[in-house]
Amino acid sequence: MGKNFIIGIDLGGTNTKIGLLDKCLNIKDRVVFSTKEFKTKNLLIEALCLNITCLLDKHGIKKSSVLGIGIGLPGPIDSARGIAHYFPNIPGWREVPLSGIIRRKTGISTLIDNDVNLIALAEFKKGAGIGAVNMLCLTLGTGVGAGIILGGRLYRGSSFSAGEVGHVPVNEFGPKCGCGSNGCLESYIGNQHILNLAQKSLKIKNLEELTVLARKGNKEALSIWHRVGRFLGIALSGVVNLLNPDLIVIGGGVSGAGSFIFGATRKVIKARAMSPAKTIAKIARAKLGDDAGIIGAALLLSENKC
Repeated sequence: MGKNFIIGIDLGGTNTKIGLLDKCLNIKDRVVFSTKEFKTKNLLIEALCLNITCLLDKHGIKKSSVLGIGIGLPGPIDSARGIAHYFPNIPGWREVPLSGIIRRKTGISTLIDNDVNLIALAEFKKGAGIGAVNMLCLTLGTGVGAGIILGGRLYRGSSFSAGEVGHVPVNEFGPKCGCGSNGCLESYIGNQHILNLAQKSLKIKNLEELTVLARKGNKEALSIWHRVGRFLGIALSGVVNLLNPDLIVIGGGVSGAGSFIFGATRKVIKARAMSPAKTIAKIARAKLGDDAGIIGAALLLSENKC
């Protein structure tokens, strides 16, 4: 029997998604659980392995039929050595040789990479980025990350840590960030920061309610989303000047505010970025939604061009 299945895992600061995919990257089944339920890295690793085994058993799939496990992780990753350096928004992870640990516990070959790198790869090959050559893909959620495609290839950087747009400083004296620095973009447009800001003046429980208020014309809600768009535009103006992408794809939970963010972002880029780079860079909403991380993780192992 051939290796006809792939396990794709998207481990985020809020939720972890584990998908069972065929070689054509069709998702056959998935498991989703709260990352925050597990207080230590060892407990979270055990949960990953247990859910992988349960998913395979549910479908009667032998481990020998699995091409491998791909995992997207929310922080700097040495993808060549399979080491997770640390996660800015999940404490307790420092220099963890995760590929080797998962491989030993499951008996299945395992590759890891930064989660947004893999989302970028998925959008580039299967989503909004089809046809692009140089692309930046951002995810706006618990954290703010980016994957970079240059010349049609994923760019990881010399130490595999390229793309941390969320930790580009936008204010030298800004608030403390989870990475240890001050005034990072993520400190202004991460979902918890936006929610905290909104709850000072609005009675809402989540960002979806903030978007609903904005659609109804609530001035405070509109102001908050426009503020997010302005900060994003400031950071992306520098990125546009530096990388000259033809496409910027934006996804993640915060991107659900859509035009309330993107309009302000485009306006700032138009005002701040240089020509001709700013006239070439288009902004598009990500297409793959919650499936992007799982598909991207599977692409680390996929050998089939379906």
